[in-house]
Amino acid sequence: MRIALVTAWLSFLLSMVGALFWYHDWVYQLPTPVPRDYVPVATGTKINLDQKLPNHDGKPVLLHFYNPDCPCSRFNKSHFQSLVRSFSGDVRFMVVVLSDKKFTVDDIQDKIGLDIPVSFDQSLATQCGVYSTPQAALIDTDHRLYYRGNYNASRYCTDEQTAFAKIALEGLLQNESLPILDRKALTSYGCTMPVCKN
Repeated sequence: MRIALVTAWLSFLLSMVGALFWYHDWVYQLPTPVPRDYVPVATGTKINLDQKLPNHDGKPVLLHFYNPDCPCSRFNKSHFQSLVRSFSGDVRFMVVVLSDKKFTVDDIQDKIGLDIPVSFDQSLATQCGVYSTPQAALIDTDHRLYYRGNYNASRYCTDEQTAFAKIALEGLLQNESLPILDRKALTSYGCTMPVCKN
């Protein structure tokens, strides 16, 4: 009797752990709800970075929209680091923090493990049409939005076939028009912005 009770209890606990893991994985596979007053921003729209990133040397800019409290932002950390390592010679990178908590530049650079510019100007999200994290916005040398979307279809950014931000970076650097990307590239997934005013 005692063994049956312990077995039933352990089975119940294991089932609950599995259900919690499944639920949290499932939640982040759903598209982020679009804010009620969201205004879409089309590719090709002029993005004003002059005051926000003054020395971008005529290079394209990748804005990394990041919330330190978002699990998805933490999951994509190593993928983002690999993009910076691979493309930093040709592209400027900047982290745009979207959080209602206060952080310093050093806090953010420590969390992402990179010494790159950090902005707390949340108006960049509105300019680029971003309402969730993590998101990438790639601005070309004419200051026009080339790509705004997800880094990858995989939660952990491990699927090379759907490395959307990397595909966009490669296309831009080869002076190609943005390739046709999967719906998952442009539909926002991840965490809703805690400060969303779009």
